[in-house]
Amino acid sequence: MFAARLGRVRARAAVRCHGAMELSTPHIHQAALRQIARLAPGLQGEHLDIGAGHGELISSLRARYQLRSTACDQTADLMRLPDVPVAVADLDRVGLPFPDARFDLVTCTEVIEHLEYYRRCLRETWRVLKPGGIFVLSTPNILNLKSRVRFLGFGFHNLFGPLPFSGREVHATDGHINPVSCFYVAHSLAEAGFADICVTIDKRQRSSCGWLLLLGLPIWAISRLELRRERRRYRTLDPQNEPFVRGLNSLDVLLGRTIIVGARKPSA
Repeated sequence: MFAARLGRVRARAAVRCHGAMELSTPHIHQAALRQIARLAPGLQGEHLDIGAGHGELISSLRARYQLRSTACDQTADLMRLPDVPVAVADLDRVGLPFPDARFDLVTCTEVIEHLEYYRRCLRETWRVLKPGGIFVLSTPNILNLKSRVRFLGFGFHNLFGPLPFSGREVHATDGHINPVSCFYVAHSLAEAGFADICVTIDKRQRSSCGWLLLLGLPIWAISRLELRRERRRYRTLDPQNEPFVRGLNSLDVLLGRTIIVGARKPSA
């Protein structure tokens, strides 16, 4: 990828970032700010925005916090804030180009669905955070009812679709190659070493509300049966994972457009 195919990698990276920014909305930014306020109301210091795009989230953070922001993206061409340095890196192939324990806050909105190896990115995030630092990420909610029905009938989640097998331009949903549910995001963060993991949403989708009237009761009944089976027969539930398993059929997950997850790197 970095030799004869370097040009294609750069082109692919640029359109991938466009795709991420097209789905990073003010609702997502506001939900990310709420997670940050929950975890660190007096936040200040060094901030890293992974997949920063034009820098809208950085601008929103600057309005509330005293932060020195750095961006990491697959191209520097999109950044519109002249005083924000951009470290260019393809996170599918390299780690974050920063030393250990540098940042007080890392944000990563609408990025992991574009990555082949998102768990490695989360481990890298843990590495570059200071002890006590916080991490906030977002990704499309593939478990809302609109997405579940689409997957049942078509085989693809909402905001994911058929990808060309060759010559594709990675933009918009063409760049979404990794559907990750909120449970696996939380599991990945816990495995990486994070604590205080909290899953929220940006907003509830009206297009999922109608499906709730039709499917809410069957989902609730099936969920109770499966929880009992997992607990008694398979013994897969424990005090750490059960709240996240139960959360898969909460109203927020059934109706939410985007999941926003906040976590903290332990101080010790």
